[in-house]
Order: sequence, then C-alpha cells, then structure tokens
Amino acid sequence: MVLPIAYLAPREWYRAYMRNPEAVEIEAMESFEKQTYRNRCSIARPSAGSDLRQPSDRIILTVPVKKVEHKQLTRDIEISYQSRWQHQHWISLTSAYRHTPYFDYYADYLRPMYERETKWLWDFNSRLHEIIMALLNAQCPLVESRKTASLKDKSPFAYRATTEWRGEDLNRWFGDGKSILDELFEFGNETKYRLE
Repeated sequence: MVLPIAYLAPREWYRAYMRNPEAVEIEAMESFEKQTYRNRCSIARPSAGSDLRQPSDRIILTVPVKKVEHKQLTRDIEISYQSRWQHQHWISLTSAYRHTPYFDYYADYLRPMYERETKWLWDFNSRLHEIIMALLNAQCPLVESRKTASLKDKSPFAYRATTEWRGEDLNRWFGDGKSILDELFEFGNETKYRLE
C-alpha cells in the first residue's frame, strides 16, 4: 500500500497505516498538489460544546511552501518562512487542545518542530510522523517509495492518480479529515488501539 505524505495526517491515514505498517510505503515520487493534506491539516476549533464532526468546528492549518514548479516532486518542496506560520500553528494547537487530557504530556515533544526551521516539507512531515509514532509506542519507521506505485493496487488507500488525492476526493479516503492529534490528545497511548 502506498500513502501520500501528510502534515499531521488524518486519523484515517493512520488507521490505514497502522493496519500493516511494514507493507506501507509513503509516496515521494508524485507531483506535488496544492491544497491537500500534504501541507494541510484539520484540527479542532477551540470552543466549548463543539461538534467536531461539523466543518465549522474545524480549523485548517497550512504549511506555506515556496513557489511550486509544474510537476515538482513532493520530495522537493521547500517550506516558506516569510510569515510566522510556525508561531500561528503552535498557538492554534495550544488553543484547540490545552484542555484535553494528554496535551500537557505530549506538547513538549511537538513544540520543537514549531521553534526551528526545516527546509523541506517532506522532512518536516516525516519528523512529525516519527514523533507521533514514538508517542504511540509504535516502532513503525516511515518507508519512502522510490517508484510510482501500480494503479492496479485495489487497496482504498493505494496510490491514486493525483487528481484523486485532491480536494473533495480526499474525503472518500480520509473521512472527515480530523488530524491524528484529536485522538492523541484525547486518548493518549490508547489511540494506538483505537486505530487498530
């Protein structure tokens, strides 16, 4: 199974990944598509009594990238630091999750990713994935695909033509798109078992 790289991936992405991590490769040789989970995530909106299933109760965080050339590989996308996006993302994460049971336990592991610059989007997302897996006590290294996966793979999360990983089509594969952080901060280590 081949999955696209994602910024604080949706819980459905992790559910597919955790089913058999040894059989999963992360697609690095695809053309980067804007406005996808490759550089976006959906987190809870900080308000009492929110129904997180509703799009209005979600916040979209986007990692800005430098100008993308036509058919530029996802592996080669550089992060832009012209704005203070790291500070804004950390404030949003803190506001959304500070009252959850496990935020205080996990925040110090994630915070450094928002305090230093990482040149490549791939490296940033990969490092966040490693941190999340460590917090889940799961030994599942991310394996980068070196070739485009076969379109014959019938798995629901198998590599799709790039147009199928875009916009609304992502909902078919990633459900409501809620970030893994929603589960992690609410259920801690139990998240691993909820995903399996």
